Amino acid sequence: MTVKAMTAEQLKKRSWAKSRSFLLDVRNQADVQDWKIEGEAIVDLNVPYFDLLDGVEEDLLQHIPSDREVLVVCAKEGSSILVAEMLSEAGVPVHYLQGGMKAWSEHLEPVKIGDFSGGGGELYQFVRMGKGCLSYMIVSNGEAAVVDAARMTEIYIDFAKKHDVSVTHVLDTHLHADHISGGKKLAEQTGATYWLPPKDAEEVTFEYERLEEGQRITIGAASIDIQPIYSPGHTIGSTSFIVDNQYLLSGDILFIDSIGRPDLAGMAEDWVDDLRETLYERYMAFSKEYIVLPAHFMTIEEMNEDGSVWKELGSLLKRKSWAPY
Repeated sequence: MTVKAMTAEQLKKRSWAKSRSFLLDVRNQADVQDWKIEGEAIVDLNVPYFDLLDGVEEDLLQHIPSDREVLVVCAKEGSSILVAEMLSEAGVPVHYLQGGMKAWSEHLEPVKIGDFSGGGGELYQFVRMGKGCLSYMIVSNGEAAVVDAARMTEIYIDFAKKHDVSVTHVLDTHLHADHISGGKKLAEQTGATYWLPPKDAEEVTFEYERLEEGQRITIGAASIDIQPIYSPGHTIGSTSFIVDNQYLLSGDILFIDSIGRPDLAGMAEDWVDDLRETLYERYMAFSKEYIVLPAHFMTIEEMNEDGSVWKELGSLLKRKSWAPY
């Protein structure tokens, strides 16, 4: 019996709309405990696929609510299709997640953050729901800059084409240890200039432009400025960006509910002082009205109603303590 697929984009929209969903995750228990799909209106149940080889038992059917959209999830979609067909034959209206958790992990959703002063352009955040990664596109007068690009670079290229702009600059706030940067690849695909913090790029063998504090990288004829600010602590070269004097792209230094870890390179004793100086001296000197746009989020509770992730700097600096992420 044929069952319908639900795409990662459709699932994201349901999650952001807080639509009531029931997820039957048929991966192994250890995989589910390590990483699963979450949402305010999502209820989930884990029953490994190998426990369902002989079919779905009545006990399982009794656990499936009739007032929620039912979605079967696995790693790459194959097992979820088979289980969805079993449920459909048992009379349960059901979908499977197209591409499985792999597709969910790779989906990027663009969200408009706001306009620049004087109508000079827009800033977009690309939300990677499945991994909690955030990247950005700064658009102004036919040009665009991408910050902290994910490895799925086609989304940025397609988005730029849709908005009739050319990607002219690609920037990384730091050397990423937790995921593969798409910065170099995107720069090669678009002919853009690739910018890196030199202290994080000492072993790099390809050509790049050095991000130095005091520079101003201009996007479009409207002179939207990206101002690099040296802000070590997570890495020795970590660099934040002030954009249009209203947005602070903080990389992995400051998140909505935590701060960056200083220990990833085994240099915690040295870098923790750098992190403290960045947060309590450099960031404290900025306008408290700056909109903080980090490179990661940890939980859906950090998301705003429209799916974006940001908060004013002043509200974050009021916290008495931070827990490293």
